Amino acid sequence: FSDSIKELVSTDQPILSMAAKHFFEKRHGKRFRPTIIQLMSKAVAACDPEGLEPVDGHWEFSGASKVDVEGGVVTIKNHQGSDVWRKQGQLGQIVEMIHVASLIHDDVLDEADTRRGGEAVHKLYSNKVAVLAGDYLLARASVLLARLENTSVVQIMATALESLVAGEIMQLKSSPEELLQMESYLRKSYYKTASLICYACRSVALLGGHAYGSTVATACEEFGFHMGLAFQIQDDILDFTAAANVLGKPALADMSLGLSTAPILYAAQEFPHLQPLVKRRFKEKGDKQTALEALYKSDTAMDKARGLAGFHAQRAIEALLRLPQSEARDALLRLTYVVITRKK
Repeated sequence: FSDSIKELVSTDQPILSMAAKHFFEKRHGKRFRPTIIQLMSKAVAACDPEGLEPVDGHWEFSGASKVDVEGGVVTIKNHQGSDVWRKQGQLGQIVEMIHVASLIHDDVLDEADTRRGGEAVHKLYSNKVAVLAGDYLLARASVLLARLENTSVVQIMATALESLVAGEIMQLKSSPEELLQMESYLRKSYYKTASLICYACRSVALLGGHAYGSTVATACEEFGFHMGLAFQIQDDILDFTAAANVLGKPALADMSLGLSTAPILYAAQEFPHLQPLVKRRFKEKGDKQTALEALYKSDTAMDKARGLAGFHAQRAIEALLRLPQSEARDALLRLTYVVITRKK
């Protein structure tokens, strides 16, 4: 995966090429999103297209890709090595490019020093090179997206890009009142993390020959939505419980940016004296220490945050169980458990 994606982001500008390849070269990161897409594509291959009669032999009018396989329908037996399989694999690469571009841009905005256990791109090069590297990755992803030859998938993934930007703006511009609201935190988590996963999961179903409004495509998107939120909430819990050398990024990073995540928001419900600190983004001396002490003193805040992650993991599992049993579906069930029990 790392080698093929490095070839896709090559350019004749040496510095831009090195910056764009940085995260793929080092084989850093969990490759979480491409793994989900790969498994989802196999799980979807076990599902029969439903409820529509083909027009001129294909399902394109419904948002589904034209399926050029033996028998006209993707199955577990004819999936691997097919054109459908290849395009779904390319979607995994596209999603990782979009994700890495968002990380590079985020690190510039947040003035972060490290990412994925190494130096952030803008620290290795400069802010200008980092911004251009992120832009270049998004441009390459757009070209590859067009090559999938499904306008519905292009629209869906363009919406995911729009959501990433909306999440970053929301993070920068939230009002003091919004900083205290769990609903606002979850919306931002959806925009910044879950949106890319859930839109990619629906796109996998469309590329596999399923209609946009089909039970299969809807179940895929619902899985991605809840899996993405469970992943982000667990990430926010680990920000307080895991050491920086395990996380691969600075611990307490969100508080340093003035952001309040699920554990702190639950602590602020229990200890009202934290609410003014949250509203002013922990800007005054001693604010972060006061918030941390309250969090670690709380009997419920961390448990409630884990419960929230568990709730979304359970909803992700319920969505998966609407798909027929297969090895890939069972692997996704196990991955959902791993997401909320991981330590890094």
